[in-house]
Amino acid sequence: MIQQTSIYLTSIILGIMLFFSFVVAPVTFTTLDEENARKFIRKIFPYYYNVNLVISFLVLIIFIILKTFSLNFYLILLVTLLFALSSFILMPLINKYRDESKEKKFKYSHFISVVINFLQMIFLVIILI
Repeated sequence: MIQQTSIYLTSIILGIMLFFSFVVAPVTFTTLDEENARKFIRKIFPYYYNVNLVISFLVLIIFIILKTFSLNFYLILLVTLLFALSSFILMPLINKYRDESKEKKFKYSHFISVVINFLQMIFLVIILI
């Protein structure tokens, strides 16, 4: 039962990530003007990162309770740490670089966040197969 819960939670994380990456972000930037799109993204992405951080942490706890220290444990640990890194370090840096018009640093840090997001999705798929 508890192991099945970890599968459901992992699927929820992946679903949220896919929805935000392929629906929320593109629709936001094609529907809203640049200023309002930025405001919206800055408001919603902390929720995105923190909700996924909490859910991935719950999955991690389940793995610990079950004493399942396989590859999947280390992958969900990495996913969790990357959500924390993205939420508390990378996202504030991205916003700072954008506010200070440091375009090169903004583009680089945003690219890093996209790569992290993509890697997390790959790790979640590996956990689920």
